[in-house]
Amino acid sequence: MSIQKNICMKSVIICDMEGLITNMNEGAEKVFGYPSDELVGIKRVSIFSPGEIVLQNVLGWLRDANETGEHETKTNFIRKDGSKFAAKIKITPNFADGKDNPQTGYCGITEVIDEEVNIKINWVTKIIKGVAITRVGFASASLFPVFSVGCYYAGIGDSLFSPISLTLTTLGILFFHLFSNLYNDYFDVTHGTDEANTEYFNAGMDSTILQGAQLSGGSRAVELGLISLKGTKSLANIMFILGLATAAGILYMSFLNTGSTNNAYYAAIIALVGVLVGYFYTAKPIRLSSRYGLGELSIFLSFGPLLTLGTGFAIANETIQLYSNEFYNLLLLGVPIGLLTTNILFINQYPDYASDKKVGKNHLVVLLGKKASRWIYGLNLIFAVGSLYFIAENILTGTKQILFLYMLIPITMFYSYFLLSGLFKYYNSRKLIKYNIHTIYFHMLFSFIYMIILANFQ
Repeated sequence: MSIQKNICMKSVIICDMEGLITNMNEGAEKVFGYPSDELVGIKRVSIFSPGEIVLQNVLGWLRDANETGEHETKTNFIRKDGSKFAAKIKITPNFADGKDNPQTGYCGITEVIDEEVNIKINWVTKIIKGVAITRVGFASASLFPVFSVGCYYAGIGDSLFSPISLTLTTLGILFFHLFSNLYNDYFDVTHGTDEANTEYFNAGMDSTILQGAQLSGGSRAVELGLISLKGTKSLANIMFILGLATAAGILYMSFLNTGSTNNAYYAAIIALVGVLVGYFYTAKPIRLSSRYGLGELSIFLSFGPLLTLGTGFAIANETIQLYSNEFYNLLLLGVPIGLLTTNILFINQYPDYASDKKVGKNHLVVLLGKKASRWIYGLNLIFAVGSLYFIAENILTGTKQILFLYMLIPITMFYSYFLLSGLFKYYNSRKLIKYNIHTIYFHMLFSFIYMIILANFQ
């Protein structure tokens, strides 16, 4: 179809607050090359734009439309056949029966133009692109346990850990976490999981810290054209190689610090288990994420007790004996963080329920159903509080114990009640997105307080 034929043709597309297409006219079908039944209720409007433009501009356009009533700009779009074209677009917010009622989404009116539009992609967007592809922001789930062990040793004092080893361990865990993220995305695309998922959550403008972040349904980086499927696999392999190189340095430093291979040996075993779990979480033939609760269990162990124990072995300046008090202390330190990390995964399975069930991704929410699964989330919170009492009574003394009992535990209980009440009320609603976001916020807040107490009070 020529530009001349398209020049006067207007596309009208309506979407909800998360960008899901709810209606489109015949002009939209002709301009973009998609029949409406392929898009309405299935795809997001981001499918029409180059990924970098989505990352750099779209949230700003929507914010301006909200503030002024409309936003007009010129940009580039992509047709179904992959061809690009320039267009003028006007975005206006939609409301339920008038502006005094809640906003329901946006209307975009697009007109093809016969001119060249060049949108410069800045360096900030390129960084955000890397963040989106790797989901590096979610690496905090693996880094907080590492830092917690460092804080624990620092709070005890007497130079019990090596700062160099802690730095190397942080880098190694980061590389292996990104390796896992990338391969999870790769296998979700190749297995058709992402294609089937039309109900995933995106934070959009509902969050300040997580604005625009993908909360469920993978990164969608391949779908947005930010990276190819082959590129995803290649980048994952690079992360793996970097992780291996860093791991070698960690093991060598452990030997130098302790004069023994004991800590290095056990750190290596735990690291191997973590890498295998990360890879086979979505990789066939195991696919832990589809094994009736094994995925949730593996996340708890990998991002909780095993990670804190492995970190302890990796950074300690003294040999840690199996089944010693220190061994059990390190395991216990990871329990509350592991449970809260599992809840991030768990609540993000709710919007993915229908698609995951369709493709045989049998995690606990699919197995038990949305309504019954609420109790698993609640039990994780209860056990997290219980583990804090146990840590306070059996590991900590003095000011640390008091702060655990009278500050951290009450905060945990209060936030847990807020989260659980939201899940019980909105478990089958798009309003649940607020509590998905706050589950992440709670994990961050808890971890910071946890580390500060462990590090600074005798």
